[in-house]
Order: sequence, then C-alpha cells, then structure tokens
Amino acid sequence: MNNEEKVMGTQVKLSKKDKSNVFWRYTAMSNNLYNYETQQAPLMVYSLYKALRKVYPNDEEYLKSITGYFKYYNSNPIVGESLVGASLAMEERDGAKSIEAVQALKTSLMGPFAGIGDAVFNIMMSTIIGSIVATMAADGNIFGPILSFAWGMFMLFFVKRGLFYGGYNSGLAIIEKFGDQLNKLTDVASIMGLTVVGAIIASNIKLQTGFILRIGKLKTNIQTDMIDKIMPALLPIVAVFIIYKLLGKKNWTPTRCIGLVIAVALLGAFFGILSPA
Repeated sequence: MNNEEKVMGTQVKLSKKDKSNVFWRYTAMSNNLYNYETQQAPLMVYSLYKALRKVYPNDEEYLKSITGYFKYYNSNPIVGESLVGASLAMEERDGAKSIEAVQALKTSLMGPFAGIGDAVFNIMMSTIIGSIVATMAADGNIFGPILSFAWGMFMLFFVKRGLFYGGYNSGLAIIEKFGDQLNKLTDVASIMGLTVVGAIIASNIKLQTGFILRIGKLKTNIQTDMIDKIMPALLPIVAVFIIYKLLGKKNWTPTRCIGLVIAVALLGAFFGILSPA
C-alpha cells in the first residue's frame, strides 16, 4: 500500500481522481453556490457528495453524512480549502463516527478561517497585486495583465491546491496545532491590509477642488493654499469614507454608488467645484 492509499495510517476509500474531483468542484464553484439561509452549504454539498457516496455505500450513513453539510457554513473560500480537505480525510478515516466531529470542526473554525483568509487574500494581497497591476496598466505596460494572470495561476495551483491537500494529508492535527495562533495572524494581516488600503487612497484616488475664494483683491486656492496644507489627500479620504458608509445602508448598492460618483464628478466639474488632478 503506497502513501497515496493511506491517510493518517489507515486505508482510504478514495483515489487520486476522487480527491482531485472534490478540489476542482470546490475551487471552480467557490461562492457561486450560495444562498442566504445556509450560505456556502450548497458549495460543500456539491463539492463532496460524490466522494462521500464512495466513502458511504450504505444509504443511511451517506444520508446522515451529507445532511451535516447542508447545515450553515460560511468561510473564506481560499483558506476554506483546508477545511474541505480535512473534513474529507476525517470522514474517510473514521467513517460515520467522524460525522459529529466534522460538523464541530467546520463550526468552530469557519469563522477564524474567514477572518484570516479575508484579511490576507481579499484585503492585503488583492490590494497589493491590484494596485501594482493597475499602475502598470495605466502606464501602458503590457506586463500588468500578465502579472494578473500569473497571480491567478499561482493562487490556483500553489495556494489553493496546497491548502486543500495540506488539509487532507494532515487532517485535524495541523489545524489544532496552529488554531491558537489564528487570531494573532488575523490581527497582523488586518493591520497590514488597512495600511495598504490607506496608501492606495492617498496615491491612486485623484480628487481636488478648483474652487477659488476671492476676498477683495485676494485670491485663495482652496486646494493648494488650505486643504493641502492642513492634510494632503483629505478629499479622497472623505470621498472613500462617504462611499463606505453608503454601502453599509440597505438601499445603496455598488451600482448606485458608482452612479453617484459619476454624477458628482460631472456636476462638480461643470460648476468648477472639482477640477482635474
């Protein structure tokens, strides 16, 4: 029996193709299988149901196992790869005896994993890579799109695949070992991500006023003579804060916010309140 036929010292029921099938199903559909009641539970079911059918030839055991995956689940889809792999390994190792443990694993770790995944990948890395690519593209550099494609391939074949098979091969042990450090890592990544976002606002969002204050013969440029001396990039920060608050309101969708930005830009330029950077 080779290493591929073993998981944590016990015989497996799944082939390399079965595991690959779970990985590609989960990765390809990601947040596409989603509802507002159980959120990513349909994604978990779609990813695992074929493999679980092979693990549980008995209908009663299979139904009990798959029912557990219909329960509420929501985590970061990237870091969540390791939870899918670990869940599969536990079911494969212990069969029906692992069903409750798998549910406890998902429930306890989906929140911390969502925090670390959102902070590291959705905020920090996406912002850094996106800003680099956008800057290169704005300068007409063809390597901008190439870098974006290369990052996507790296995420797919190294990060996501590594997390899935890492979770599968190590099972619960690796998650328990590093579980206590997740909150610290999440805080560090969040601080780094927010720092990068703040730098992006100041450097890439161009917003300034062209309003001239006239008092007698004295002319004062509000932007250069007042705002920039008080706080450079103040208007971009105010604009981002307003949009951020609007997106938190029920009736304000991203599309409406985009429309608002366009309308304010046009009216501001027409009346001379805003000027090109």
